[in-house]
Amino acid sequence: MKANFLSNHLPIKEENGKRYILDMLRRKYITLTPEEWVRQSFIHFLIEQKHYPQGLLANEISLNLGDKKMRADSVLYDTNLQPRMIIEYKAPNISITQKVFDQIFSYNILLHVPYLIVTNGIEIYVCKFDYDSKKYLYLDDIPTYESI
Repeated sequence: MKANFLSNHLPIKEENGKRYILDMLRRKYITLTPEEWVRQSFIHFLIEQKHYPQGLLANEISLNLGDKKMRADSVLYDTNLQPRMIIEYKAPNISITQKVFDQIFSYNILLHVPYLIVTNGIEIYVCKFDYDSKKYLYLDDIPTYESI
């Protein structure tokens, strides 16, 4: 589906010639990159439009698969702090390819969540994993928090 969540109204500051964007989940300013702009815009969208609780979202979650260290861009948890969704971001100029899906699928080997989202700010792919059939179903919309 096409994305319509990118925002030009995010807290941005400039210091020593560098631009920083506020990561509201980590409560600090971080270097503004195209991918980070997509992440922060999407997080704001999830909280403001889809009613995801800010306190149940986290950025840059460390994962270890054997001796391979990875980081999930964002993870949504339920009220029991069990992971429910993994979100992977790319910059708008990066195409969403099978390699990107393989990346998020590898995170799900460890987290076992029912929902995956991949976005570059232009396109959004939302998948729900059916653990009975062991298949991913592509959804037409981002679920509200209440429906997860």
